[in-house]
Amino acid sequence: MIANIIIGTAIFGYATWALVKFINKSKKGKCAACDLQKSCSSQGQCGVAPK
Repeated sequence: MIANIIIGTAIFGYATWALVKFINKSKKGKCAACDLQKSCSSQGQCGVAPK
């Protein structure tokens, strides 16, 4: 019983964390939130001058 509660809490905690992280990234915009921001070849489409 206790193991089920711990596992359930871990699953819902991770889902909440992932959702909050996704929402915060989406608020930054397309290129600002991109993990490949420094090496992206399409930065000109985002309004950022390519390096």
